[in-house]
This record gives sequence, structure tokens and C-alpha cells, in this order.
Amino acid sequence: MSATNLDVAVVQETAAPRRARPRWFWYAVVAGAIIVISTVRVLTGANDIDSSGALTAGIALAMPIGLAGLGGLWSERAGVVNIGLEGMMILGTWGGAFIGYHYGPWAGILGAILLGMVGGAVHALATVVFGVDHIVSGVAINLLGAGAASYLAVRTFTGLPGGGPTQSPPLEQLPFLSVPGISDPLGDLEQKQWWLVSDVAGLLRALLTNVNVLTIIGIGLLVLTWWILWRTAFGLRLRACGESPVAAETLGVNVYRYKFVAVLISGGLAGLAGGFLVLVASNLYRDGQTGGRGYIGLAAMIFGNWRPGGLAGGAALFGYTDAVQLRGGGDVVRAYLLPIALALIAWGVWQFRRRRQGKRITGLPMVIAGLLSLAWFLLSARVPDEFTGMTPYVATLLVLAFASQRLRMPAADGLVYRKGEAG
Repeated sequence: MSATNLDVAVVQETAAPRRARPRWFWYAVVAGAIIVISTVRVLTGANDIDSSGALTAGIALAMPIGLAGLGGLWSERAGVVNIGLEGMMILGTWGGAFIGYHYGPWAGILGAILLGMVGGAVHALATVVFGVDHIVSGVAINLLGAGAASYLAVRTFTGLPGGGPTQSPPLEQLPFLSVPGISDPLGDLEQKQWWLVSDVAGLLRALLTNVNVLTIIGIGLLVLTWWILWRTAFGLRLRACGESPVAAETLGVNVYRYKFVAVLISGGLAGLAGGFLVLVASNLYRDGQTGGRGYIGLAAMIFGNWRPGGLAGGAALFGYTDAVQLRGGGDVVRAYLLPIALALIAWGVWQFRRRRQGKRITGLPMVIAGLLSLAWFLLSARVPDEFTGMTPYVATLLVLAFASQRLRMPAADGLVYRKGEAG
């Protein structure tokens, strides 16, 4: 049996059975979501619910979350838990701003990746080489990253024009790309507020006009990650290290090397997420700029079941909810109470009608929650701004709670591995 076939066998033997859904299922989910959102928009009058402006902002806010989650995916597929994504992102913000200010935005991308990889190297050294608990090391990286970036900002940005101890000077912007001749026609269709047609036009306008080049690079990295990890021998060996490092070692795989490389890539992607914040989202460095997006990226990765496609969906969801609250979307949040209420009631009734007693007990709280959400929708004209600001974090908690039953992490994720255990 060849080495590649042996690697495939390791992954197949250590992975739990996973029934893949057909491709048409996901197309139906996307189409159904667009239909539901369009119907809610018409019924509630919340026209900003899927406007091109809201979706463009959602894409911009989803990218750093997705890149951070992609970094976590690389690390955890190799068996190393990386909750230090936030600290690596923070290092990336400083690296992107410092290098970007002195050498231009394209060099700033490389600076962000390099500083993130520094954090990844420290985490890999602690967990892979010295066997430090992965959570302890990740917390230390978060603290060190925040402290180091603050110190470096004081030392490097103070005295520069427009800079200071807590922020950098304004940075040169990366280019935005658009498909020529399509923005105005799609904008006209969107303004007509037709059911479904205007919603599709707004979505296409957001995807095809004023898209930053770093966003395109990020999407390319997502596809490239899927191809490397699931279509190459290198990816199979790396995933084998996260499923059963002992079995991988018996096949001659250098487990330490694969884990170290995965955590370095993880740090680079997290640093790039920080670079996106300074080079695209705001065009300057600010202290505390990440705002916990590294943790949300970790949640998006878990929501995506440690797979790139699910990760992209989770990042899009969290980015969209963040965009809604930043745009003052009290009307939008109220509009979503209607489908949420109906879904909870329907789910609760379905559970209650099942014969097993445990399912009936589960269904009752769902119905109650749905009725309360429906009452909130009917009795209020707008959701308070205080609750709107909580929307991204509430969405994170709810999604993880509902998705928890189908999640399966890599079998050896977070376990300390020592060379020679196979013997």
C-alpha cells in the first residue's frame, strides 16, 4: 500500500462517519434564505435588511472573522487548539500598519502576515515542542499580543503626522475592484423594492462592485485551504496528525513538523485578519481595534464543523449581524423577530408531536420562546439600540447552541503529543 493510501486509511479510520449532503441541498438553503429575507422585507418594511450597503458592510466585517477562523482551522486540523487567534490578530494590526505606512499597503499585507506568524511560532514552540497546555498558551499569546502591540505602537507611531501612542497615521488604501457597467442597472432594480428581484439585485451589486482586492485574496485563500487540506497528500497527512498522531507516526509522518507548519500558517492567517482591519476596514491602526473578532472567528470555525464551507457561512452570518448593529439596524433586528418566532414555534410543535417524552419536554420551551419573540415583534416598533449592539454576540451564542449537536472536532485536537508514543 502506498504512503498516500495509508494516509487516507488513517483519516478514514479515525474520523467518525459523516453523511455528506448533496450539493443541491445547499443551493436550496441559499435560495430559501433569500426568499425568506425578501418576504420579511416586504412584510415589515425594513428595506435595509438586505440592501447592497448592508451586504457590502457585512462582507467587509466578515472577512477578518473568516480569515481568523481559517487560521484556527489550519491549527486545529493538525491537533493544536488555537485560542490565541485574538493576540495574533492584534500583532497583525500593528505589523500591517507599521510596514504599510513605511513601504505601502502591499508590503503591509506581508507585514501583517509576518507578525501573526511570530505569534504562531511562539504558540507552536510552547504547545508542540514543550508540551504546554494549549489553552494556557493561547491565553498567554492573547495577553502578550495585546501588550506587545500597545508598546510597539507607542514606540513607533508617537510623533508621526496624524499618529500617536494609540493610533497610527492614516494609511494608503488598497484598491477596490468592480465589474464595469453593472452597478447602476443593479442599483435601479434594487431601488424599485420588488419582491425577490430587488433583493437579488442588491446581493449581486454587493458582490460585484467596490470589492477590495484583499477580500478577493481572502476568498481565494479559503478555496486554496479546502484544496490543500482535502485534495493533497500534504493535507491528508496534516489532518491525520489531528486525528491520530500516533498512527501518523507509524507511517513515517513527522508529526512535529506538520503541527509546527500548521500553527505557523494559522498565525499568518490571523495576522492577515488583523491586517485587513488596518488596511481595508479603517485605514489606520487603533489600540483595541480587533474587538474580540479573533474569538468570533474561533466560534465561526466551530460553527462550520472545522470545515472551510461551514466556516465561510458562519463568518458571513457574524459579519452581517455586526454590520446591522453598526448601521443602527433596530428596524432590521425587529424584522428578524418574525421569522425567528415562527421557526421556533414550528420547531417546538414538531418536537412536541414526536412520541418520545424527552422531545416533548424540549419542544415546550421552543414554543414559549417563539410566542415571546412574536409578542415582542407585534408590540414594539423598534428594538432598543442597547440590544442591537449585542446582536453579533447573541447570534454567536445562539448559533453555537443550536449547532452543538452535530459538531465533531478532530479526535486528537488539544491533546499533548510526544514523539515515540507509537512505540
